[in-house]
Amino acid sequence: MTLATVDPEGRPSARMVICRGIDVRAGWIVFYTDRESAKGKALDVNPYAALVFNWDAHERQARIEGPVTQAPDSDSDAYWNSRPRDARVAAAASDQSRPIESRAAFLTKVEQEAKRSAGDIPRPKRWGGYRVWAERVELWVGQPARAHDRALWTRTLAPSGEGFSGGAWRSTRLQP
Repeated sequence: MTLATVDPEGRPSARMVICRGIDVRAGWIVFYTDRESAKGKALDVNPYAALVFNWDAHERQARIEGPVTQAPDSDSDAYWNSRPRDARVAAAASDQSRPIESRAAFLTKVEQEAKRSAGDIPRPKRWGGYRVWAERVELWVGQPARAHDRALWTRTLAPSGEGFSGGAWRSTRLQP
């Protein structure tokens, strides 16, 4: 999915991330990353995001927007431990989004991390999940002659525990 955030200077940024889960009942989508990365820093300052799922070949798109919270450490630990060892080594070695002098220098860091962590690789404190809480959901279906079909659902979210609870969904049609 595409994740869009706004950095501390107000500049938007979009990148692809992997959707690692959807809780339909609670209304959130989760992804995992280094919280000290560019996206993590952006979400610290502006905890709101937009997601886009695009199926170009089928002329389908789903857009989701809403506030963002960090996933509980227990969820981040469980997902971290489900990842292949090599992926955990690379994530632990990487200072994501920060400059490095060369690809070779990064591969050396990965090799050093693999040797240092011969056994289990604990989840770095800087690494974890984010939940995007659906406040707006738009579905788009391509149609001939650009007479596309668009529908929007919105709801009001209220803080609740470590996340949000949602009010009733309202729907409307949008013109293409």
